[in-house]
Amino acid sequence: MEQQSSSPFRLDGRKALITGGGSGLGFAMASALAAAGARVVLVGRNAEKLARAVRCLDEQGAAAEWISADLTDAEACAAVIDQSEAQSGAVDILVNNAGIQHRAPAMEFHPDDWNRVLDTNLAAPFRMMQRAARTMSARGGGKIINTISVLADLGRPTVAPYSTAKAGLKMLTRALAVEWGPLNIQVNGIAPGYFATEMNTVLAEDPVFSGWLESRTPMRRWGRPEEVGPAAVFLAAPASDFVTGHVLFVDGGLTAAI
Repeated sequence: MEQQSSSPFRLDGRKALITGGGSGLGFAMASALAAAGARVVLVGRNAEKLARAVRCLDEQGAAAEWISADLTDAEACAAVIDQSEAQSGAVDILVNNAGIQHRAPAMEFHPDDWNRVLDTNLAAPFRMMQRAARTMSARGGGKIINTISVLADLGRPTVAPYSTAKAGLKMLTRALAVEWGPLNIQVNGIAPGYFATEMNTVLAEDPVFSGWLESRTPMRRWGRPEEVGPAAVFLAAPASDFVTGHVLFVDGGLTAAI
């Protein structure tokens, strides 16, 4: 890939595709990438939410578009990459952010729910990376960022399949960084701590959990979605051209604390 700007943190002339980009951390990362000069493509299942997010980015002067797709459909993953490249050119940056949570005691977890969590949080990102890497390698390189989680490292009750999927995605990030390093494709991850997003509404509204989290986190608070955006910019930009196989924890020190 050719550097498009004299600044190592600029993304002018590059295009980023963000799954789960219509809200929460995905939208925060999309906003930050757009502010750094990238054209952004938001991908998700909810067309109304995606259109609303794109209008918001348009109002900020960003170049943005959206594609609605169910990424648990294996064929849809390839189709999203192909459609995006046909509409507005090559995908230089892939952000695998789409994910779901399903909380239940492990002994009561239904196999269908287990499969759905693993498929959305692990299998779909692999399929997206597989397709994107084929086109990136043909053009000389690219950037892939996977949204992992502190739960890849920390055990918590009722989220066994989510933790399993995120731990798998963490290892997949490292494995593909090694395999695709010679192709000049950098594969990295961001592991957010607890952010007050839609996925965490139940936890944020629980005073017992919030009290535990704030006492357990050295920064003594929940994360704000906009605080994850700069991490994505770094991992998408030329500044990180010699960084691959790394997982950047944005968690207020949660995983560093005993």
